[in-house]
Amino acid sequence: MRPGQSTEQLPAPTICLSTGWHCLHVYYRVNALALTALSASEVEAGWAELRQLLVPGREGGPERLQVFAVSGHRADLGLMLMDPDPLKIDAVLQGIRASKLGVALESVYSFVSITEISEYVPTIEQYSERLRVDGTAADDPAYLAKVKAYEQRLPMMNKQRLYPDMPEWPVICFYPMNKIRDPQANWFMIPFSERSRLMAEHATSGIKFAGKVSQLITASTGFDDWEWGVTLWGRTPEYIKEIVYTMRFDEASARYAAFGPFYIGYTMPIGDLLKHLKLAK
Repeated sequence: MRPGQSTEQLPAPTICLSTGWHCLHVYYRVNALALTALSASEVEAGWAELRQLLVPGREGGPERLQVFAVSGHRADLGLMLMDPDPLKIDAVLQGIRASKLGVALESVYSFVSITEISEYVPTIEQYSERLRVDGTAADDPAYLAKVKAYEQRLPMMNKQRLYPDMPEWPVICFYPMNKIRDPQANWFMIPFSERSRLMAEHATSGIKFAGKVSQLITASTGFDDWEWGVTLWGRTPEYIKEIVYTMRFDEASARYAAFGPFYIGYTMPIGDLLKHLKLAK
């Protein structure tokens, strides 16, 4: 609290965000040994519990929930959850643990973050200034049309950043990332104007994949070991590879980014996922 600031000026203590949602990615591996120790009736009861628990939009559940099969040896299934209340998200994990199948599902990785509007998203004034810097005259009809179009898009784009819908596309990729602090390439020591320019270049690369890939960046500074989490949904698997490869050539990535582990998955309803994992008939 700043000197001279009264408690009446502060928000009431809460675990809920004033804007945006809490976000959790969590990955599980099936423990085959623990699974064989369960009776057929326990397995059946367990998958019935999970089919009820892991349904998007159920009453009392988190605002957003998506389940997916995970490719590779590190995990078998994954969940992405979002809600204003982090305990509503955690209740899903506790429900999995307490289910009959809980003993056979080992949590192997998780990532905690929150949704945000990045400081590099240009305001209408900043967008207008960029157009003028690029040589578009303020009285040019094209300039006025672009500014008006951006003004109309910005509220919708910011709502999607804070309260995102999850596209019903078949491929989901997640990875954490940092901006590095190398003495020769310290992102946090360069001026904001330069960082903003680099991120604008980065965004331009991503726009080329509109309709092919949907991207969500969540903030994790103070919440996890990395600074951001990147979630990509793709219409096809090759689009995921193409966007990650393309954007790595942008200076913001090539010079200043460090990446964590990549998890690739395939979305499906929980009933289909349990069958895929041989946890249900």
